[in-house]
Amino acid sequence: MVPEGTSDARVLAICGGIGGAKLALGLYRTLGPGRLMVAINTGDDFEHLGLHVSPDIDTVTYTLAGLNDTHRGWGLAKESWGFMAALERLGGENWFMLGDQDLATHVQRTLRLKAGETLSLVTTDFATRLGIEARLLPMSDDSVRTIVGTADGPLAFQRYFVGEQCRPAVTEISFDGVSTARVQSEVLAALADETLAAIVICPSNPYLSVDPILALPGFRTALEAAPAPVIAISPIVGGRAMKGPTAKIMTELGLPVTVHAVAEHYRGLLDGLIIDNADAAEADALDVPVAVTGAVMDTLEDRDRLARAVLDFAASLRLRGTA
Repeated sequence: MVPEGTSDARVLAICGGIGGAKLALGLYRTLGPGRLMVAINTGDDFEHLGLHVSPDIDTVTYTLAGLNDTHRGWGLAKESWGFMAALERLGGENWFMLGDQDLATHVQRTLRLKAGETLSLVTTDFATRLGIEARLLPMSDDSVRTIVGTADGPLAFQRYFVGEQCRPAVTEISFDGVSTARVQSEVLAALADETLAAIVICPSNPYLSVDPILALPGFRTALEAAPAPVIAISPIVGGRAMKGPTAKIMTELGLPVTVHAVAEHYRGLLDGLIIDNADAAEADALDVPVAVTGAVMDTLEDRDRLARAVLDFAASLRLRGTA
């Protein structure tokens, strides 16, 4: 059920992979067709086996299409691995797994990019072919690559995240190519859209998944000036990360693993922050309007419930004149 007063609502979601895709699905189901645009991190993109792989775009796409593997959290359901087994027999790289079905996505994307199409065009077409009635867009059509600094030297994101399983201690995070990259034009226009109900920063890793988007020239300024309420959902719940290495990275960067640290990270950008019931005691100490609810999304019902809470919070912020 769509919350009262939001039947015509449109939302821009800013997200990375698994955690962000969960809320994006809830928003998509709650808002209905044609109401959601998702600006997706591409700092995780890389070339592997000669193919252009876009992990976060694919996770969001597969999730909204109902094709994702809900147990692993990434890739396609009912996947097979014949290609990887054959590749390993021939001595090929097998540290990054490409399923047999998933491989088709990367092959077709690579062919189309080499033919001169943009990543935006390819992403939109794939979403349409998979029956998704939401606008899925990369944060930029230009190359931006996340680099993780460690004590042993810099690692490309996928080498850190998949190859090294996030084991090295993080000393810094940078984004190669970001200074000359341009925000995807439709995403930039959406940030200035006065008819949007909300701009939602999903509970993706702030440092690995959201910061590449915020680092794009002009994006942060546009977000600060956005007429729609900007709401983030904390990926930290009770001193732990909902998913992935967020808490580990915060500790290694000398940050407390708290919702307060999340609020500080997004200082100047937010009109509201959603935190979990486990962190309710911290609400009054935060320098931003707060909504307290169940923020952990274990089930489909959890995703829908949190999406409704986001839309209700956005509506209340508009009534208060916060945004």
